[in-house]
Amino acid sequence: MAAAVAATVASPSPASRGLLPRPSSTSAAPSLVRLPRNSKRPRRALLVSAAAAGEEADVLPGPGGEGEVAVAVAGRLEEQQLDGPMGGSQLDIGGLAFQGDVGGGFAGGGGAGGAGSSGGGDGNKMLDRGINTAIVLGASTYALTKLLTVDQDYWHGWTIFEILRYMPEHNWSAYEEALKNNPVLAKMMISGVVYSLGDWIAQCYEGKPIFDFDRARMFRSGLVGFTLHGSLSHYYYQFCEALFPFKDWWVVPAKVAFDQTIWAAIWNSIYFVVLGFLRLESPTTTFSELKSTFWPMLTAGWKLWPFAHLITYGVIPVEQRLLWSTVWS
Repeated sequence: MAAAVAATVASPSPASRGLLPRPSSTSAAPSLVRLPRNSKRPRRALLVSAAAAGEEADVLPGPGGEGEVAVAVAGRLEEQQLDGPMGGSQLDIGGLAFQGDVGGGFAGGGGAGGAGSSGGGDGNKMLDRGINTAIVLGASTYALTKLLTVDQDYWHGWTIFEILRYMPEHNWSAYEEALKNNPVLAKMMISGVVYSLGDWIAQCYEGKPIFDFDRARMFRSGLVGFTLHGSLSHYYYQFCEALFPFKDWWVVPAKVAFDQTIWAAIWNSIYFVVLGFLRLESPTTTFSELKSTFWPMLTAGWKLWPFAHLITYGVIPVEQRLLWSTVWS
């Protein structure tokens, strides 16, 4: 006949001492430790079914409060309510905690694997951030050094004030000299730098931290600017001047209209297709996306470029138009 036993005692019985785990020299045995008592923790009872009638239940002392007991019997645990999830190799039973390899352990390899993968992800993030930081600081240092040392051959006897005073003027003179000697290469360099810098600023504006930008995306944009935009824009502005050789008042609006329809459609398509190719997208995917975004891209430019190009074609000299337009873009 089965019996339900619940008892409170001051000290463990000899039988209960026999239930306590004994240390082993060959394997790590579980240890019996006491959990901190929580006043808000509801009292629990363990209902135990004895394996045979008249079998004595062994009782281990609880945390010390009346009505809290831990009953260990050679029977089946019918009901046990745990306040929280079991983690690691700790099992909470009746206010006591068994630590060690209880029942083969409660922490599987998945937890360790998850922690390892999380650590690996954090390591990759730190590596990417370090590479991005090196790129930004290296490029900034190089650019500032070139700008500040444009007159280093003539620095003898100059003061810091004189160096800073003539630096903008002499850098501009060096830029114009480069345009005369090799205009296409100079404009390719301008487009590559401005497109890379513009994409980095755009990513920061989208909410990414300053050193957590998408490096591949920035390089793709800079590559398109260097290889295509600089050279094509150089020849486009020359073609536009030959197409509208007049000096009448309507020439500037006509150039703006041509720029924002024919040329904008051509360049947007080239830019989108080449970026899709660099992202290793299939031609079907690229042209499908181009078809869905062509008109929105074209009309979005009309919010800014008509006003900017009134200055481009009305004030800025032909050789300086690429620098002006890329800064705006």
